Amino acid sequence: MPRQEIPTDSLGPVDVPPANAEWSEIQEFALTFNGYSFWNGFDRCAAIANAKQPRNLTELRTCLFFEQRRWRHLGKIPDAESMAYIRTLVDEIRAQLDRRPSAGR
Repeated sequence: MPRQEIPTDSLGPVDVPPANAEWSEIQEFALTFNGYSFWNGFDRCAAIANAKQPRNLTELRTCLFFEQRRWRHLGKIPDAESMAYIRTLVDEIRAQLDRRPSAGR
């Protein structure tokens, strides 16, 4: 069962999986954000995710959410190249949270 959604302003470093997390843990974390709801539908969410140029924490979470949905839809685990991209997203989410003034959550 996926975690409950966590608003971006409530997200803390402790919520982010470690760098060596398994895909199952990353998927669970990805679902703490609902990109479809946030962007009012599939199209805007997909456009942001497929551009693969996230500019802020919300867009990073959007990309991660969409990757989870993409691979779930395909019924496969991510290939090596995709997994490297996914881990980069997770690492950058963690880094941005670590830089936030309230990082001690």
